[in-house]
Amino acid sequence: MAGTITVDLVAADRVVWSGEASTVSARTVDGDLGVLPGHAPLLSLLAPSAVEIHPTEGAVVSAEVDGGFISVAQDHVSILAEHVTL
Repeated sequence: MAGTITVDLVAADRVVWSGEASTVSARTVDGDLGVLPGHAPLLSLLAPSAVEIHPTEGAVVSAEVDGGFISVAQDHVSILAEHVTL
């Protein structure tokens, strides 16, 4: 499916990364998740793990999160964690 998703990767004290991406990969407490444009709405708990964002321009963004939440709605992905390390 063509298109992009808007991604916001946010730690408790700052916005870590924000922009347009083609895909996002994350690990939830229920298993691995891949988000593409057109993904169904979702709210899930993140497991402590790596999150990978494939921006439409530039290098892949890999970040470690200590848990948190991922929300997907209308081609917008929000990843919220207490601590995020790039």
